[in-house]
Amino acid sequence: MPVAASAIYFLNLRGDVLINRLYRDDVGGNMVDAFRMHIMQTKELGTCPVRQIGGCSFLYMRISNVYIVIVVSSNANVACAFKFVVEAVALFKSYFGGAFDEDAIRNNFVLIYELLDEIMDFGYPQNLSPEILKLYITQEGVRSPFSSKPSDKPVPNATLQVTGAVGWRREGLMYKKNEVFLDIVESVNLLMSSKGSVLRCDVTGKILMKCFLSGMPDLKLGLNDKIGLEKEAQLKSRPAKRYRITEGVNLPFRVLPTIKELGRTRMEINVKVKSVFGAKMFALGVVVKVPVPKQTAKTSFQTTSGKAKYNASIDSLVWKIRKFPGQTEATMSAEVELISTMGEKKSWNRPPIQMEFQVPMFTASGLRVRFLKVWEKSGYNTVEWVRYITRAGSYEIRC
Repeated sequence: MPVAASAIYFLNLRGDVLINRLYRDDVGGNMVDAFRMHIMQTKELGTCPVRQIGGCSFLYMRISNVYIVIVVSSNANVACAFKFVVEAVALFKSYFGGAFDEDAIRNNFVLIYELLDEIMDFGYPQNLSPEILKLYITQEGVRSPFSSKPSDKPVPNATLQVTGAVGWRREGLMYKKNEVFLDIVESVNLLMSSKGSVLRCDVTGKILMKCFLSGMPDLKLGLNDKIGLEKEAQLKSRPAKRYRITEGVNLPFRVLPTIKELGRTRMEINVKVKSVFGAKMFALGVVVKVPVPKQTAKTSFQTTSGKAKYNASIDSLVWKIRKFPGQTEATMSAEVELISTMGEKKSWNRPPIQMEFQVPMFTASGLRVRFLKVWEKSGYNTVEWVRYITRAGSYEIRC
């Protein structure tokens, strides 16, 4: 819940126990007495559905003339507990013909004990679907004369429902155009020294798929073995696979910074950025942030591509390039004038240069899709779309 329930009690309005079930041995058998004395016999009943007495929490709800009380010995998910109570009452009503009160509980206590053993295991909620439970708990409850007639609605296949193989997809889906969209999204994390050696580098990625396919097709996805995944995977649910690699990373950019401090009031900054991905590719939204001292007063720039400006709020020179072609380089030169201070000069602790970018159709891990096939019994044609995106995670270069 995620903390398990220790016990569940069904009480009438007088506080008498109709049915109870102990799931764990971390609470005593006198818990109902504590609930009756400290909650039911006081004016606080109904003011708050969660109460703590001693080292236990009481989560209770009134349904008709019955109180359902869940006892937990640790901090539990209250919303999950109340959701369990609501679903359990709906399950009981489906067996009792729509009635859930003190008389229905007394008339069906054997069936309720059997259901309580199925819907909660060692205090953890299980399957509460009436359609599924009726497949293997076939005992009929004692129905009230005022209850509705049982429904003749067909019961779905139990194996599929219990395992959840196709629980996320309803049957009979139809689309005018059958398409599959597959995205491979990667983030590159880098920490490079001022001399150009890589100190830390890794790639985190995820494989996302969105389908607009009619019926209940099977999808087969083939990948290369760059990241150690299975080369072929048969997909019958919505995939969202994640991976991480630390070796063989293809860095999309190389940054070569040079910073010279000319006395106490001037600095010269030169930053060269090289793109090392394919010449037919390009990067979008490239941003290079070069930190400068807080006492910066004036800046001047020269760039071979893009625009640069000083951002005083983050104490950085921000160089933006809207589109950066592959196998090219760009340079920014800046002169920075500083405010002279009267006190003792303190050494400037240079923060690293940071980069932001997005490179379509490029993967730093080298992961590629070899094939994406769709089979459906009607044999319709599908359109498959595959997209690769590499973004900057924590991409930093010391200067």
